Amino acid sequence: MTAKILDGTALAKSIRIDLAKKVKEWIANENKRPGLAVVLVGEDPASQVYVKGKERDCNEVGFHSVVEKITNEISQKELEEVVRGFNQNDDIHGLLVQTPLPNHIDENRIVDLIDPKKDVDGFHPYNMGRLAIRRPALRCCTPWGVMQMLDHIDTKYHGLETTIIGASNHVGRPLTLELLLAGCTVTTTHKFTKNIETKVKNADLVISAVGKPNLIPGKWIKPGAIAIDIGITRDKQGKLHGDFRFEEVKEIASWITPVPGGVGPMTRAVLLQNTMQSAQEHLKSEN
Repeated sequence: MTAKILDGTALAKSIRIDLAKKVKEWIANENKRPGLAVVLVGEDPASQVYVKGKERDCNEVGFHSVVEKITNEISQKELEEVVRGFNQNDDIHGLLVQTPLPNHIDENRIVDLIDPKKDVDGFHPYNMGRLAIRRPALRCCTPWGVMQMLDHIDTKYHGLETTIIGASNHVGRPLTLELLLAGCTVTTTHKFTKNIETKVKNADLVISAVGKPNLIPGKWIKPGAIAIDIGITRDKQGKLHGDFRFEEVKEIASWITPVPGGVGPMTRAVLLQNTMQSAQEHLKSEN
């Protein structure tokens, strides 16, 4: 068996094409252009590349895009004022503060300060809580991107035994909630979990979000399982690697996501979907 490739790049492109059509119709109906603001603190190279990609995406679909670049020396109070300003700006429907942030900045306080209705990253406790009680509003981009990818395969994933490797606040935990909502039986592993190999071998759907290259060998994968690789690491030569040993796993799994070109493009596509959703909800609140 050779796994089919779950192409996130192609799916994300189709989402952007669909969104561009919706934005044209939206503006033709005399609605305000959807606006996304990104606050970028410091000069982290990976963050700069990611933010430039978001700018390109916004331009492609017809969004109003603002990037607020700030030096590492900004104080907690000053950054909070920047967030409050965007919260009150009616031209901005989606707001995110790019991480990582400098060590002197309390990231939790910044996330809590973002208006939940503009929280297009889906990180605010309000939006996390809505997902936990099965009433999702704005959803975390990577987990929701994974769910949309699963909707595009020829295997019904509802009811599958699922193992998630990694329990971060931004990926593993909200993805656990998404999969529970979809009817999967979920085991979420973390750094204290024992016998991870056994839990992976028993899974029909394996999702890894660790960021440790080649962590999962082919011998851990059940024949015919679905393998979703969220981990991404750049080596000294600049090559990107996922958590799965791709060449081994693809010979055993039924579906597999590549790195790059798998989940990553979908994360950015969902950010656009969330911004459009926020603009639509804002219009409803005005009527």
